[in-house]
Amino acid sequence: MSAMVVQTDVGARDLELLRRSFDVAAAARARGCHPFGAVLAGPDGMVLMEQGNDHASGDRTAHAERTLMARASQQYDAAFLAGCTMYTSAEPCAMCAGAVYWVGVGRVIYAMSEAELKALIGPHPQNLTMDLPCRVVLGAGQRRVAVAGPLLEHEARAVHEGFW
Repeated sequence: MSAMVVQTDVGARDLELLRRSFDVAAAARARGCHPFGAVLAGPDGMVLMEQGNDHASGDRTAHAERTLMARASQQYDAAFLAGCTMYTSAEPCAMCAGAVYWVGVGRVIYAMSEAELKALIGPHPQNLTMDLPCRVVLGAGQRRVAVAGPLLEHEARAVHEGFW
């Protein structure tokens, strides 16, 4: 693991908020979008924002994590975001990990790995998973980001069953 990516401890509140990202993903699926969800929590563990995938606008970059990071960067400064955690139902792709880095969020906790997602959905034309671990992307940066995952993969898979 790169010196810029550090492992982070995970507690009961973290698992609770990770499961909340599954609920956000299920809501996205119910709207007809890809079943991915992300939650941003402040340094105190309180939820600040939630975001599901939103391809309805025609924006193929409207991944839950990237959209959440865009919203967060407009509402909070980097110093505050450095103490925040993003919880996501699946490992952030290269684009979303880049957004986490540029916005300045200090901690990422994810459920299903990119490798597991790729194995689950295969070469689906709407989600050509890159299988590039977020630790590789974040590790190329110049600031530390704490990462934990994969966690609760079996639970995270449930929202995808029958979708792809």
